[in-house]
Amino acid sequence: MTTKINVLQVIPRLGYGGAETGCYDIAHYLAEQNCGSYIATSGGDLLKFVKKNKVKVFKLPVHSKNPLIIILNTIMMIFLILIKKINIVHARSRAPAWSCYFACLITNTIFVTTFHGTYNYKSKLKKFYNSIMLRSKLTIAGSNFIFGHINDNYSEYLNKHKKLRVIFRGINVDYFNSKNISILKQEKLKREWSLDPNKFIILMPGRLTYWKGQEKFIEALNILIEDYNFTNFHAILLGSDQGRKVYSKKLFSLVERYSLSKKISFINHCGEMPLAYSLADVVVSASIEPEAFGRIAVESQSMGKPIIASNIGGSKETVLNKKTGFLYKHDDPRELAKSLNTVIQLNQEELKLMGNEGRKNVAKKFDVELMCDSNLREYKKLLK
Repeated sequence: MTTKINVLQVIPRLGYGGAETGCYDIAHYLAEQNCGSYIATSGGDLLKFVKKNKVKVFKLPVHSKNPLIIILNTIMMIFLILIKKINIVHARSRAPAWSCYFACLITNTIFVTTFHGTYNYKSKLKKFYNSIMLRSKLTIAGSNFIFGHINDNYSEYLNKHKKLRVIFRGINVDYFNSKNISILKQEKLKREWSLDPNKFIILMPGRLTYWKGQEKFIEALNILIEDYNFTNFHAILLGSDQGRKVYSKKLFSLVERYSLSKKISFINHCGEMPLAYSLADVVVSASIEPEAFGRIAVESQSMGKPIIASNIGGSKETVLNKKTGFLYKHDDPRELAKSLNTVIQLNQEELKLMGNEGRKNVAKKFDVELMCDSNLREYKKLLK
């Protein structure tokens, strides 16, 4: 008799980030494959979209790094594992991973982790804390870049009894599809964002934080005007500062210093990202530190939009340089401005061809179905 697969995924919050949407996608995929699918999380905006008849959600304070709360979470997870007959626990962040590790150890349950970021460290204690992600039977890296980072920095935690596997993160290519965009919604959003249809629209999505490179982006826009004499554009910085008021004020001051107030809009949130991408002529990902995967680059390509991304981290694996977009030196606003000017000079046919190649690239390598199926196959191997 085949053992039914019952998977408990544990994530601090179920928001709209890459790790969170991956957790959401896999949870529903497992349910469709007649597996038991459970999520333990402290909350999050994405929770309201979870199909409760398919995926069972348990609210626990798994976001906390407090040692006492971690112990409490361990006890709660032991009960969940035993009551729901969980045979695989999949942790997606370090703090809850410690609770998962001890709960699995006590109940003899398979422990799986996904290494979602670079998890840098400056002390042995921080490295030890990060090492929990390598104490599982299977560690999943979301890109070859993360795979290399683990081997370079955490090799002492790897051995023949533990498996390290690359499974590229994926997106829903049916959701991120330009053919499904409502013209009426487009027109409404254009009015809300005060966009001139005769201007070249440059979109930079991402939360407002220094390593996402918003400062370099603003500098590049100023260079685009000064060096290339191109002024007929409107740039949109789409993302919340998430309480980083000092950084957002710094960005506002930079915009004022370059007299770009009429050319740059700060938009806090958009509930339908495909709609936001559909308004852009080009999308920019200007991270000055490596993205573990880089959803923006993949989502924009899926929407048939040229992407300009920094040449570090996951973007080097997802963007086909000069075919689906352009890679530029990550800390050089002049090179970013040059890439922007290159895209601006393309005619409609060339832009369409680049967009089509981007769509094909994502459908072939980064479809969410591929990611979900790969995860399930790994679960089955572990149970054998």
